[in-house]
Amino acid sequence: MERGNEMLGLKRGQVRLEAWRPEWAEKAQETAEVLKQVLGEAAADIQHVGSTAIPGICAKPIVDLVVGFRQLGEARAFLPALEERGVVFRGQDVPGQLLFVTGDFEQDTRDCHIHGVEYGREAWENYLNFRDYLRAKPERAAAYNALKGELAARFPQDRQRYTQGKSVLIDALLEEARRWRARQG
Repeated sequence: MERGNEMLGLKRGQVRLEAWRPEWAEKAQETAEVLKQVLGEAAADIQHVGSTAIPGICAKPIVDLVVGFRQLGEARAFLPALEERGVVFRGQDVPGQLLFVTGDFEQDTRDCHIHGVEYGREAWENYLNFRDYLRAKPERAAAYNALKGELAARFPQDRQRYTQGKSVLIDALLEEARRWRARQG
C-alpha cells in the first residue's frame, strides 16, 4: 500500500525504520474491523500495539495488532475465514501466542503482524502496558527509539539480530511498565 514515497510493508528479514505516520493507525483500524467481522465474540478485544502505535518514535512499516481471544484454542476454527480475507496463520511466534500476517505474499512482504493471545493474561497485559507506558513516558520512548535506530543501522538485513538486540531494554521497559500500571490503579 503506497503512501507518498514510502510503502506500508517490509520484506521478511529486513529492517527499515520510518518516522511515525498516522496511516499506520488507519491500517490498524481497517484490519481490526476485518478481524472483528470474522472472529465475532471469540475476540474479547483487539488493540493496535507495537511501535506503530506510539506517535513520535520510528518503526518498521509493519502494523502490529494483538487479538485477545477469550480462549486461544478457538482461533484455529477461524483459520479458513481469516485466510479468505488475506489473514494468514504463521504458527506460534512465541509459546502461547499465535501469529497471523497480512501483506503481499508474492513479493514476500508483510504489512501487518497480528498476535493472538489469551485475553487478560500476561502476554495481553504486556502488549498494552508497553504501548501505554511509552506513550506516557516520552523520555523512555526516546531511549527505545535511539536503540532501535542503532540496531537498524547495524542489522538492516537481519531482523532476528535486530530483535535480539532490543530484548534487554524491552524487558526493562516491561518491568517499568508493570510498576507504572500498578500505580495507575
